[in-house]
Amino acid sequence: MEPADMMAGVTASLKERTGRTLEDWVEEVHKAGLDPLDQKSVRRWLKDEHGVPQNSQWAIADAAARNAGWVRPDTDSYTDTLYSGAKAHLRPVHDAVIALAEGLGDDTHREGRSTYIPVVRATQFVAVAPGPRDTVRVGFRFRETVPDDERLSPAKGFAQATHWLHLSADADEDDLRSLEPLLEAAYEQNA
Repeated sequence: MEPADMMAGVTASLKERTGRTLEDWVEEVHKAGLDPLDQKSVRRWLKDEHGVPQNSQWAIADAAARNAGWVRPDTDSYTDTLYSGAKAHLRPVHDAVIALAEGLGDDTHREGRSTYIPVVRATQFVAVAPGPRDTVRVGFRFRETVPDDERLSPAKGFAQATHWLHLSADADEDDLRSLEPLLEAAYEQNA
């Protein structure tokens, strides 16, 4: 399911789940004097003050920000922001991993997030972001068998990944090609 489809589904059932329409909630955010561009604060207020469920919080915060003139960045803008400044030299490794993942099938595409870039098939199967200590973090979502690869570790709260590994900034073509079996396994398990 595409993010836009999920957002539409959440929005359509908002009144049933929360007692208010999306427009009502946007007005409540305005009346509360919250900065609608601070989506994190809006989501926290919706949760703490009104007990609004998580997906509904996201839909309301997004709508309030858009109502205030915010425009969602495109995927390239998210990627540019992730790899700006001191992380810029990691971008070629990131781009190579994304190209390998997107090359697995015509049914794949990358999406933008503020802290990572996922590649999605029916569901997200890989996520890529700057990692610690001058690395690129590659997270895989394995739903069944985890491939036997000593580089894999259980992921700790990264995107929807079950496992991850880290590639150094100087990863070469052999390092990148060694990801292919892992990417293929994650791709196959997220059909």
